[in-house]
Amino acid sequence: METSPLLEITNISKVYPNGVVANANVDFSLAKGEIHAIVGENGAGKSTLMKMIFGMEEPSEGEMRLNGQKVKFRSPQDAIDSGIGMVHQHFMLVPSLTVVDNMILGMEPTRGFNIHYKEAVRMTRELSARYNLAIDPLARVEDLTVGMKQKVEILKVLIRGARILILDEPTAVLTPQETEELFKQLQALKREGHTIVFISHKLKEVKAICDRITIMRAGKTEGVFETSSVSEREISRLMVGRDVVLKYDKGDRKPGRPVLQARNLIYVNAEAKRVLQDVGFTIREGEILGIAGVEGNGQSELVRALTGSLPGAEGSVTVGGESILGRSIKDIRDRGVSYIPEDRMRQGAAKDASIADNLISMFYRLKAWNRGPLLNRKKIAAFSEAQIERYKIRAKSPEQPIGMLSGGNMQKVVVARECEAAPKLLIAEQPTRGVDVGAAQLIHQRLLEMRAEGCAILLLSADLNEILEVSDSLLVLYDGQFVAYYPDASQVTEETLGFAMLGVQRQSEAEVRRAIHD
Repeated sequence: METSPLLEITNISKVYPNGVVANANVDFSLAKGEIHAIVGENGAGKSTLMKMIFGMEEPSEGEMRLNGQKVKFRSPQDAIDSGIGMVHQHFMLVPSLTVVDNMILGMEPTRGFNIHYKEAVRMTRELSARYNLAIDPLARVEDLTVGMKQKVEILKVLIRGARILILDEPTAVLTPQETEELFKQLQALKREGHTIVFISHKLKEVKAICDRITIMRAGKTEGVFETSSVSEREISRLMVGRDVVLKYDKGDRKPGRPVLQARNLIYVNAEAKRVLQDVGFTIREGEILGIAGVEGNGQSELVRALTGSLPGAEGSVTVGGESILGRSIKDIRDRGVSYIPEDRMRQGAAKDASIADNLISMFYRLKAWNRGPLLNRKKIAAFSEAQIERYKIRAKSPEQPIGMLSGGNMQKVVVARECEAAPKLLIAEQPTRGVDVGAAQLIHQRLLEMRAEGCAILLLSADLNEILEVSDSLLVLYDGQFVAYYPDASQVTEETLGFAMLGVQRQSEAEVRRAIHD
């Protein structure tokens, strides 16, 4: 590793017009050919720092040097032109286009006045072979697995000449097997002289692949360490200022009466594809049932069917013995169902509304929250302040617009709203995606408290550690059907679960259908 930094940031600060300090005198450096992790709590300033490196934000003060030369990026194109690329957590691909179309978007090779398509295909094949990111250039993106889409995103960055790659939560939706393959590819890129910034909340993965680690807290750097010299517990403590429990004592499982019962659930989409195939299961009071699966295997449609936003689903779904299939979202919520959605920005929050208004959006119609024709603002303020304290939400006040919060703090507002509604059934879809270990621990402990109080919980997660640690029992969804059922989640390994998620290992139909009766 070279002694002179490839990229060096000195005393970088970012203060927004509303007075929020996202970064305060941050120092950061990258050595050529290293994999460097950045970790920190939600709101610690990681995203803002990366946005400044990639030209999406301009610093308020401080300087950045690349190869010893002072640089100032006013746009992502400036960063790309300087050899910096970013692979975002949420893929930036056009699903209806082919791999090669996505690869060359905005930089199409031409012959005369036409796109030189043959040359684009050749470039894509050559690059994918060079970096062992094998993929069919003519495949349509919407037909690819999540792991394949990840490869396309990396190739998109490489074809534009990136030597520094910023990867934001790159394993968030990958199976253990896909993660292992990605790590081999990142090591190959490192050997080729590329430098990689690896942003992740999965400390085990940080320890497995990264050379150095920068820990951030409250907009500042807590230190830079050789990854081999610090433990996961030490990293957690530096991130959040206290020890973090990575395993939970859930206590005895005491399931009560059935709450949610799904039978013969089928959904055929507009392309005549059977997306859900005879799905059935039962969740009882005081039980957490986890559903694992690679993204795109029917999880989204299953959740939409259960929460009232999937017209055309057939079969039977009851909550407390009452049918909810095909009913409105309001009707389903009125029957005691809460829902933590996967996409907090699009489904979970009204980003221009205040934290308080988001917190009471399930309750404001109720008489208890009104004083005559007006909302009881005093009661709402007290409730909001209590939730901000209970869920450790970093905010100036309950009246702050939720869109001004970091993603993880926004997630805590959504979780607080849904959990404090005292539901019979909670559907938690990726409840800790993109949150730090401290926030994840808080959310997990709240789910376990609700379990102890008798709530039935359906947990869908791409984080295998989460689903194994928190769930009582597990189902695996592959290609729209359940292919495995594990009555005791504590007896399942990540490897076993990963093979089932990829459809490699399947149980018999009789074993899977025990999920209906257990």
